[in-house]
Formats: sequence, C-alpha cells, structure tokens
Amino acid sequence: MRFLDSAKIYVQSGHGGAGSASFRREKFIPEGGPNGGDGGRGGSVIVVATADLNTLIDYRYSQHFRAERGGHGMGANRHGKAGNDLVLKVPVGTRILAEDKETVIADLVEDGQTVTLCKGGDGGRGNTHFKTSTNRAPRRFEPGWPGEERWVWLELKLLADAGLVGLPNAGKSSFLAASSRARPKIADYPFTTMEPKLGTIVIDHEAFVLADIPGLIEGASEGAGLGDRFLGHVERCGVLIHLVDGTQSRIVQAYRTIRKELELYGHGLADKPEIVCLNKVDALTREQLRRKAKSLAEACGQDPMLISAATGENVRPVLLRAFELVKARRAAEAEARKNVLEVS
Repeated sequence: MRFLDSAKIYVQSGHGGAGSASFRREKFIPEGGPNGGDGGRGGSVIVVATADLNTLIDYRYSQHFRAERGGHGMGANRHGKAGNDLVLKVPVGTRILAEDKETVIADLVEDGQTVTLCKGGDGGRGNTHFKTSTNRAPRRFEPGWPGEERWVWLELKLLADAGLVGLPNAGKSSFLAASSRARPKIADYPFTTMEPKLGTIVIDHEAFVLADIPGLIEGASEGAGLGDRFLGHVERCGVLIHLVDGTQSRIVQAYRTIRKELELYGHGLADKPEIVCLNKVDALTREQLRRKAKSLAEACGQDPMLISAATGENVRPVLLRAFELVKARRAAEAEARKNVLEVS
C-alpha cells in the first residue's frame, strides 16, 4: 500500500429538508386545517480515528465528500427522513488543519476518537407550526437550513515513542531490522527508505514504537533530497536516536548537518533527548574507532554509543536507554493529565 501522510479534502454536510405546506382533505371533515410535516435534518461529516489504517491513501484520488441531505416534510404531519451522517476514517495520529494549514481543528491521537467537521443543517418547519387563532390556514413553511462546507488538510504524524534520524546510509533501516520484526528495505545505496517505517520493540513485557525516518541531507529544510516533510513524524517522539556512519571520513560534519536541519525545522525537535550512536564499528580498526569516537563526543557533548546494526553489536543497550527516556516521558504525560483532571 502506498504511504500518504498529507491530503487536502472538501467536506460538506447535508442540507436540511424543507417543511411542507399541506392541509387535511378528508371526506366529512371540512376545514381540516394544516398538517404539513417538518423537514429532516441533514447528515453531518464526522471523522473517526482507527488503528486499522496507517496511511491517508484513501483521500488521494477522492477529495470531495458530501453527507446526505434531509428529506422534505409531507402531508399528514409526516416528517422528512434525517440524512445519514458521513463517517470518514483516518489513521490514529492524524491532525486536521484548516485551509490555512496552520489552525489546528483536531488532533486524533486515540483509537475511536471522533470529531464533527461539519454539522448537518436543521430541517424546516411545516405549516402546522404557524397555525394561530387568527390564521387558521397558514401557507407558510420554512426551507431547510443549509449545511456547512469547508476545505481541510489531513496530516498524519505517526505515533512513535522514539525516532531514528541520520544521513542516508547511516544504517537506520538495519538498526530497525535488528531491533524489531520490521523488515524495511536495506541496500548499499542512499535513500533506500522512501517513507517512514515503524517497528515495535519489546523489553521486559513492555513495548514502545520506533520510527525509521527517511534520511536527511544538507539543505533538506529548503527541499533538498526528500526534504524535511517526514520530520513531522518524529514530532511526537520522546527521544531521538541519532545514527552516524562511522565509515565516512567527516563524521562531525555529518552529525552537525542533521542537528542543523532539526533546528531549522523547529517544532521542538532539536530540544528532544538524543542518543548519539556511532554505527558500523565492525568495519573500523581499533585506532580509527578511538579517534572517531573522541571527535564525535566533542561535537555532541556526550559519549556516543558504539554499535553495529549489521551485526547487532550493542543494539540492545541503545534500546534500553531509549526505553528509559520513553518511560520517563510517559510518566510525565500521565502526571500532567492527572493534574488537568484535578483542576477541572
């Protein structure tokens, strides 16, 4: 299935049905009076998040969605049928933005969470409602109220606890394959990963989700390479695992390139906890490893973890450290929710 993380759609709720102007016409009942029924309510447009989806591909080729309109009222005080609601399913983690692509309408982060984008129009009243002591045969009725319409953006931001970042060919896909049952494409050329991949890491009967983000290059914030469009998927992550290819000659520049792109992207990515890993150490001599680890430590301000994703060397210690940070974030979020409930 093709991965799509952004889509612009037009939604319109149903118009309300018109009321009826009708009168009783029955034998032996003269001057029967008004009996026009009300129009039915128009259907609403509702968006629901579901864990069964992981892409917005359903909105790639179909972009206009309209709910059913309400039925018209009829004689004998028969009301029109209410229009059916239109339910749009999106993956968990989808944000709904206004047409300006800045105003957040809803952020659907839980399975089953719903939001009403457009409310259906109310039905019009029939002439029965306008009968008075001085107007026994009203011919007045109301048309249905129009539904709402709007253009909105759907943006998918994967719900991952940790994110893998690094230059192309840094070994992110190999790391994901070595640490989970995910099977991303692995090859000896850049940009083998063209879309984010997720893997579930199980540690001591607990689990967290790790996201492999397509490689960044210098100038990604300005659209170079695959650009920074996939960085939105690590906005929700609690920790970043930054892989640096130890076989390249300029590892410090490689590290700083990614850090610069994270800072230019913004949204707090540069402030997230970071685990720096020097990858592919199995291809280095002892002297090369010592020298490169020292240079990288001076650049990032921490001792890098020395790993080999290809052989699995020291991968688990990285996962354990990442899980500690993930648990700390989960605890902080739970405490924040508790405080909000107590205040409310």
